[in-house]
Amino acid sequence: MGKLFDIFLSFLKIGAFTFGGGYAMIPLIQHEVINHRGWLTDKEFIDLLTIAQTAPGPISLNTAVFVGYKFCRYWGALAAVLGAVIPSFVIILVVAIFFTNIRDNVWVDAAFKGMRPAVVALIVAPIVGLTKGMHWVGLSIALATALVVWHFGFSPIWLIIAGAIGGIVWMARHGEEGKQ
Repeated sequence: MGKLFDIFLSFLKIGAFTFGGGYAMIPLIQHEVINHRGWLTDKEFIDLLTIAQTAPGPISLNTAVFVGYKFCRYWGALAAVLGAVIPSFVIILVVAIFFTNIRDNVWVDAAFKGMRPAVVALIVAPIVGLTKGMHWVGLSIALATALVVWHFGFSPIWLIIAGAIGGIVWMARHGEEGKQ
């Protein structure tokens, strides 16, 4: 029961102090599960993050599910998701109740405008972190893929499928020595 509570508390803390959506939670999850708790290695985290990104649903909840499941199976996944969701649910409920009265307040508007750069930084930080140690070819492919999605509006789903097929073909041709 202690480990379940630790998982719940870790994700409750992450959920309570994250603004900006799922991608903004990634650096906090990364810090908590790798640096603070030592539950995962960098490689394990990147692997879980890759799976979380390709699974349907918000990346932060998918990551919480996979981290919780890794340690305490279904109960761990439930504890992690509840921890991540409860703060947002409570905050949204309070905002929904009171926001109609203050939505045109100049101070509230200023606060939201002031938070935007921090939210962008929280989204960019894990992207930069994930590129560390990446071979220049992989980094070039990642940048080209991002440009194709952004500029041409290609569906990321097709690019993820193409990347998976490309990885399988690469391993089939180069075997274990082709791993990076």
